[in-house]
Amino acid sequence: MKILQIGKGWFPEEPGGLNRYFYDCVHALPPVGIEVQGLVAGSDRPSQDSHGQVQTFAFAKASLPKRWLGARRWMAQQSDLPPLVVSHFALYTFPILNQLGDRPLVIHFHGPWALEGQAEGAKAIAVRFKTWLEQTCYRRAVVFIVLSQAFRDILHHSYGVPLETIQVVPGGVDPQHFHTGLSRQQAREKLGWESDRPTIIAVRRLAKRMGLENLIQAIAQVRDQYPDIAVKIAGKGSLKDALQQQIEALDLTHQVQLLGYVPDEHLPLIYRAADFSMVPTVSLEGFGLIVVESLAAGTPVLGTPIGGIPEILRPFSSDLVLEGSEPAQLARGILQALSGERSLPDDVACQTYVAENFAWPLIATRLKSIYEAAYEAAKRTVA
Repeated sequence: MKILQIGKGWFPEEPGGLNRYFYDCVHALPPVGIEVQGLVAGSDRPSQDSHGQVQTFAFAKASLPKRWLGARRWMAQQSDLPPLVVSHFALYTFPILNQLGDRPLVIHFHGPWALEGQAEGAKAIAVRFKTWLEQTCYRRAVVFIVLSQAFRDILHHSYGVPLETIQVVPGGVDPQHFHTGLSRQQAREKLGWESDRPTIIAVRRLAKRMGLENLIQAIAQVRDQYPDIAVKIAGKGSLKDALQQQIEALDLTHQVQLLGYVPDEHLPLIYRAADFSMVPTVSLEGFGLIVVESLAAGTPVLGTPIGGIPEILRPFSSDLVLEGSEPAQLARGILQALSGERSLPDDVACQTYVAENFAWPLIATRLKSIYEAAYEAAKRTVA
């Protein structure tokens, strides 16, 4: 079976959860019998990396009209388009909707684009535009794939999508990519981190809904009992300066460090070096790939009960789900984990859980079944 997958950007040159998922799909689907033709915005690198399997229609920094025109031109030049189209990003699917013909459209709903913008302070007109664009694309789709029950509910209630057209398939990881073969102390030695300090890692985009302000505030409370606590925050984003100012204002420069952007190839070592990871999200967390990545590295995760986070953690260990996302609740969870009152699974248990539930071969097989069912249903409808 051959499909056209429309993404946003190519993960090696543009970080982000959506781009990572698309990148992994391109590599994980062919081994289960799905031939993928990919389309993204970007440079020539996607084509070079994928030996022509993924192509670009415009530079990612081109104006929106140029990107839309580039997508339409690319479509017009294709003489043999795959019979099934799969969308990961509404913005780049919208301009080609009327070029799809009778091909069925499957949409991977990675999150409420408009609502996420609203939560991060976007202007009202931008939120309305995104909402209209999303809804226009969604009316054309035959099947939706979401990463969690939480996003299924948002897609149904906020966008009016019928529940029977929504399939829940969690995100995947390559477990071997996160197996460093190192102990926690060995990982810290390689990074130059102090070996005797309780260490927490948070890998997050520095944006409002990620809850990093609350985590920093919580560490001000934790410090009273654990003055040598070390928190490493990896990521980039618009809140960098504000978070650094908060760290300094609370006199936490000894305890909290902003690492900046950490390349994907270094993340396994970063995760492995920590006693546990924190995911302090306050809203709209559809899945939380970083949760699974940390577990794959053998490092347990404490996460807030937001969105898809508890769907990952609760079946594994209820002790990993915090009571809430407020600073006091984060602080209490951290203190309980450090004292042993809150039980954390060991590295083997973490890695086994991921291998049995989130490895890409398992996820790709589930996606294949949904794609094939959508294609067969569309054929019957046309006939």
